[in-house]
Amino acid sequence: MYSLIPVVCAQDITALVRALPGSVAQGLIWGIMAIGVFLTFKILDFADLTVDGTMATGGVVTVMLILKGWNPLAAVAVAFVAGMLAGLITGILHTVLGIPDILAGILTQLSLYSINLNISEGKANQAVNVDMYKLVVSGRDNPAAIVTVVIILLVVIALMYWFFGTELGFTIRATGCNPNMSRAQGINTNVAKVLALVFSNGLVGFAGGLLSQYQGNFDVNMGRGSIVIGLASVIIGEVLGEAIFGKKLNFSGRLAFVAVGSIIYYIVIQFVLWLGLPTIDMKMFSAMVVAIFLAVPYLRGKAKNSYRKAAKGGAGKC
Repeated sequence: MYSLIPVVCAQDITALVRALPGSVAQGLIWGIMAIGVFLTFKILDFADLTVDGTMATGGVVTVMLILKGWNPLAAVAVAFVAGMLAGLITGILHTVLGIPDILAGILTQLSLYSINLNISEGKANQAVNVDMYKLVVSGRDNPAAIVTVVIILLVVIALMYWFFGTELGFTIRATGCNPNMSRAQGINTNVAKVLALVFSNGLVGFAGGLLSQYQGNFDVNMGRGSIVIGLASVIIGEVLGEAIFGKKLNFSGRLAFVAVGSIIYYIVIQFVLWLGLPTIDMKMFSAMVVAIFLAVPYLRGKAKNSYRKAAKGGAGKC
């Protein structure tokens, strides 16, 4: 730990401060994607790996439509629909064909790689001239991008809060909580799973469309590692939200803290880059961040149980 202090002191702190708005803007965009991951991972208990492909699908659809003269906002809306179709494919593979959830997501993800290349006319990347188009978000103006994405996030959270308070939303939540009991109550759990996957991947595709506009380009590999970033955001947000609000944290609060978790994740990554550590090790650092935050709830619960056992043992001796 002490060996890290000279490294930190040797760096230019102003460079880190200047990079923070960009990290916040990207964190907010990825926060939308993370909310999609939250819907399947936390609500449905479905490990959906489709998102690695869906993120790129949203990006390529948005960029190609903009290049063909579409309004950037309309292009992002189509990206949302494209993401929904990807989720539908995964849902059909899992519910109709009986393919396990993880494998169904992998199969769709692999297919999307080729589909994305076909959409981009065989090109691995496509650029959008930010001076020619009035994009929804742009990396050239981080303050405006932050404000825009915050507004979009608030709308998404409000819609999710409303939807999951409806009868259809409750069926999805019940399916994730106890599928056997849900089937006993007459709920079609297969339909609920498909709907959750459709909405989840729709949000991921939407986030991919925003990210491609923010970056000014699409890359066929831009979605690689999305599931790791999404899980990291969900876990970080959950740990932080429960630490601050405990059991008082409601559903909308959990969604908001998922976005906060995404921002924290990107700030941590920016801090690692600022330290001058090798960029080739970024995937390893990302995995370490996720592992640490995944371990925190487990270790905290284990510590509480040990304290309770110690207290009971002490009471028995008395």
